[in-house]
Amino acid sequence: MVDAEESAGLAKAKNYLNRWLCFFFALSAVAIYVLFRYGELMLGGIGAAPGRRQLSSAERGSILDRNGRILAIEAFFGDIGIAPSKVKDINELAAALAPLLDMSEDAIKARSALGQDFIYLKKKVEINVAEAVEAIISEKRFSGVTVDIVRGRVYPEETLAAQIIGFTGDGNRGLEGIEFAFDEDLRPQIASNGESLPGNRVVLTIDANIQYILEEIAGKALAEHGAEAVLLSAMDPKTGDILGSASLPGFNPNKFNEYKSELWSFRPAVWSYEPGSVFKVFSLASLIDGGFINEGSVFFCNGAYDHITNRGEHVTIKCLSAHGNVHARDIIMVSCNAGAGYASDRTSNSIFYDRLRLFGFGFKSESGAPGESAGFLRHPSRWSARSKPTIAMGQEIAVSMLQMLRAATVIASDGTLRTPRFVSKIVSADGLPVREFLPAEPVRVMKSGVARMMRSYMRDTTDLGTGRRAFIDDIPLAVKTGTAEIADTATGAYSKTDYIASCLAMLPEDDPVLVIYITIFKPKGEYLGGRIAAPYIKETTEALVNYLGIPRGRSTQFTHTGTVNLPPAPVPAVDNVVPDLRGLSKRQVLPLILRDDIVFEIKGEGWVRRQSPPPGSKLVAGTVIQLEFE
Repeated sequence: MVDAEESAGLAKAKNYLNRWLCFFFALSAVAIYVLFRYGELMLGGIGAAPGRRQLSSAERGSILDRNGRILAIEAFFGDIGIAPSKVKDINELAAALAPLLDMSEDAIKARSALGQDFIYLKKKVEINVAEAVEAIISEKRFSGVTVDIVRGRVYPEETLAAQIIGFTGDGNRGLEGIEFAFDEDLRPQIASNGESLPGNRVVLTIDANIQYILEEIAGKALAEHGAEAVLLSAMDPKTGDILGSASLPGFNPNKFNEYKSELWSFRPAVWSYEPGSVFKVFSLASLIDGGFINEGSVFFCNGAYDHITNRGEHVTIKCLSAHGNVHARDIIMVSCNAGAGYASDRTSNSIFYDRLRLFGFGFKSESGAPGESAGFLRHPSRWSARSKPTIAMGQEIAVSMLQMLRAATVIASDGTLRTPRFVSKIVSADGLPVREFLPAEPVRVMKSGVARMMRSYMRDTTDLGTGRRAFIDDIPLAVKTGTAEIADTATGAYSKTDYIASCLAMLPEDDPVLVIYITIFKPKGEYLGGRIAAPYIKETTEALVNYLGIPRGRSTQFTHTGTVNLPPAPVPAVDNVVPDLRGLSKRQVLPLILRDDIVFEIKGEGWVRRQSPPPGSKLVAGTVIQLEFE
């Protein structure tokens, strides 16, 4: 017979056991539910390959150019990892995986010997590589190896517009560029019922074809002048749309971690620099619009700006030449430093400062580009006796390329300022409108007549002045060149070897529909903007006029009936070498395609992006020319 104490002990133990059994079953139920939900969320579900760990969510939205061309899109990748303690034979495993992962066997063994419970051998491998690893795991029955199928980004145009688009990192979160700035829009959306929905698409103002043209020309400038960097942008001054913006050297966002981080940032927004004589367009326009000088005002240049202040301080600033008597038109046309300095003496520091602020100098362009610089335009209270005339010449002020483009819209749009923009709209994965970024309302900065006057001065600069190397006989081009000294941080003075060559253009001069601006940083050898920057403006103008169909001066544009009459498409000349067909449309190439003595292999639609053999190759009967259109 069991005594009372023993009976109580048995009852207590039974109760304790029952509590643990209840806890165990509850925990098991939760675990089963979690595993079930995990299985539901896995890509490929229960039938997933051995060693594969898959996480699923709706895809990140695409980034598109203004014509719908995909610049960034979702894709699957594999992250290959190992748990070293579970690997039976690291030598066998390393020998099997090394050729697939493009790693050495020693590198794999070294990583496994780091003493960590789990390590990734390689992340974001192509999906076909991940599948090959899975096959090896299954075939060899390797333990301790995992293949995580993850979502990531593919940038099909590779380096094209890379600094604008940016890239994503771990977790597919945006780290740079549009990917970063619009991360919330691009990421998968959560519906009210908790369902994960695909992210929205971001549509840019960029035209991929224009971007390609700009990057080709900027690349040529970079190579030909051994420059540190070249920026080349094109903008619609009537809307503020950035149609293309090259920033070289660049990088490939598909392999961003193989490049130095300084190549990731979008220089036209981030870099600030002294613009040089291009700035005279805005300083002179401010003075004329304010009534401080006019077309008849005369200033004498003996090779330098020479001024003695009321306090007896002597200020001397050199000019490139002794220009003699100059009017406002001459100051722009021959880029006279002395004339600009003397013109600035006609107004006070505070008024000059306020009028330059109207152009947007001293604060961000509001384009939305991440990391944008505000440049600097110091308050007059911090100016020296040299500041005003120096600023009038384009030094002692720092600007970004986007600020210069914004200011240029004032001259190009008859006195109204337009805000640059890179994004036109956000649409859902189904193409439905989510948010639209309409062009900002124009802001009146100066009288329309003054803006037209400045364009006429710039037209004379193209025809007769420092911009002659940009001249095109049937395109009325308004141009201003610039050469800026770069401050030497070591000495505190301007460098005697480092310069920024630049050129700003608007076309056609009477009613601009395009603004083009190039800056060449630290060119080797020749450095004057009129000599090395203006020719690239000419080349860019020729290419964009042809692509956009901008009327040329001698072309028949329309009849009184309103019917558009385009001139015949030019046919490239063919002699004994392969012609340069890049950038031409299929319509322009058609007469060559129909020739019997040359064989063409055609791929794609649009304009020729690549050709083989390259231009200048020897051409004989029967030559096969491969053309890739985009």
